Amino acid sequence: MIDLRNRVSLITGSSRGIGRTTALKLAEAGSDVIVNYVSSKKAAIETAKEIIRMGRQAWVVKADVSEEQDARELIGFIRREIGQLDNIVCNAATGGFRNLLDSETKHFEHAMATNVLSLVFLARAAKDLLVNRPYRSKVVAISSHGADIALPMYGLIGGSKAALESIARHLTLELGHLGVNINVVKAGLVKTDSTDRLPGSEEMFAGRVHKSMMGNRVLEAVDVANAVLFLCSSLSDLVQGEILTVDGGAAIHV
Repeated sequence: MIDLRNRVSLITGSSRGIGRTTALKLAEAGSDVIVNYVSSKKAAIETAKEIIRMGRQAWVVKADVSEEQDARELIGFIRREIGQLDNIVCNAATGGFRNLLDSETKHFEHAMATNVLSLVFLARAAKDLLVNRPYRSKVVAISSHGADIALPMYGLIGGSKAALESIARHLTLELGHLGVNINVVKAGLVKTDSTDRLPGSEEMFAGRVHKSMMGNRVLEAVDVANAVLFLCSSLSDLVQGEILTVDGGAAIHV
């Protein structure tokens, strides 16, 4: 069993969906958790309450990690009030579902800031908390197959996820030798509030049974959270700068 007792984990965008499930999974393994949100305060509080019921500590912090000042203030709160940070899970994402040719500059800028630059903002602000610890600190970013394949109305998100994967590899060069592991979990299609709004989602979800190699079992948020848990544990100390795909084998064939 993975033991994250005496660890503190920050999960961005953890009020709902994969972020919430990941926060609960890390808490289940013993970690105290900072629940970050932008607009879903009620859901964030409910997530924190569930973590506390497990016997773990939880903090709810509103911060838009696409804004560097917010990211710095979030880490500043952690530094002042907790004094420890062992894991960062960059889960917050945005971009909207629209054609690239219908997208405005502001849409590109917001998608890149939230999905890519937030990783850099948080890693930079938290560097002093993460490096040269008695054990290795872990940074995990959540990506998707849109980084590799074209999906209708997914260009902003997919393009930013491809950039995220590259940035994660380059950050590894800068922080790996200082005791920090940086990896990516590439998640397949998971049913969430967000993916329900994806154009053609009903057909995509219906087609999962033919794409996956897991029989009747479909990919769920907890499967992604389990991969994040592994990458946040000492079992993954020698996994560095990698992309771990969790999709039931859906992407290996046409």
